[in-house]
Amino acid sequence: MMKILSRFRSVAVAVIAVAGVSFASAAHADSGTIRFTIYKAAFFIGGAGGEGTLTFHGRRYPISVGGISGGLAFGASKTYFHGTVRHIRRARDVTGVYGAAGGGGALGKGAQVIVMTNDKGAQLELSGRQVGLQVNADLSGMSITVK
Repeated sequence: MMKILSRFRSVAVAVIAVAGVSFASAAHADSGTIRFTIYKAAFFIGGAGGEGTLTFHGRRYPISVGGISGGLAFGASKTYFHGTVRHIRRARDVTGVYGAAGGGGALGKGAQVIVMTNDKGAQLELSGRQVGLQVNADLSGMSITVK
């Protein structure tokens, strides 16, 4: 019985220690703001490109954005995105590939809202104004690079 209690205490201490390390590393993650303009054109397969700025810890970092989509998509548009980047420790954590599945459209002016995560855990929460003619029901990917 004493061995069982001793093992139980050891396991409990280990679980608490691991949880503490996890919470501590999450607590060190920070957030920043991001804004960029992206131009998109599609006829079943689409491409996108643009540039913008990441603001993190009071510094501004230029970024470039590129992407590809496939599915039911056609048209051309320009979208001004702005939002928050969460769960980053340094500016280059934003660099990576973000994926999304969705649908929508705009004729003239429209609005978009999207949340995406990259392989490093950086999460983009974006909203934007779209101008142009764009109809889509597709899978898309977006790559962001900090210059």
